Formats: sequence, C-alpha cells, structure tokens
Amino acid sequence: MENRLGRRIRAFRKLKNLTQRELADRIHLSVAVLGAIERGAKTPSPHVLRAIGEALGIDEQELVGGIQGGGDTV
Repeated sequence: MENRLGRRIRAFRKLKNLTQRELADRIHLSVAVLGAIERGAKTPSPHVLRAIGEALGIDEQELVGGIQGGGDTV
C-alpha cells in the first residue's frame, strides 16, 4: 500500500531536523505510534494531524497535500 501521508510527515520532520522522539514529545504521542503513522500502519486522527502540522510549523492542508488516508486511525 502506498503511504504518501506518512512519507510526507517524515520528510517534513527531517526538514525541521527533528527526530521521531522530539516530534512525538512535542505532540504528546508515543514514538511507536508516530513511527506507525510514518510507515502508514496507522492514519492520524484530525486532532493528531493538526498537532503534527503545528509542531512542524506547517499548514495541515500542506501536510496532507490532498491525500486520502488508509489504515487504522489514531
């Protein structure tokens, strides 16, 4: 299964020079769950997606980029 949302989250995280631990701490999420989101095993809820966008300093729409989700929602 294609995982564009997870790859976009990972790419933006790396552009901001953040580790998974640092981003997870900022959004009050476990590293395991953030890793699952980046791998595409879980789909972030709107609340989590908003928190990720805020932590990365980007608009939620830019983060999503018109992608429809798949997988388990967190």
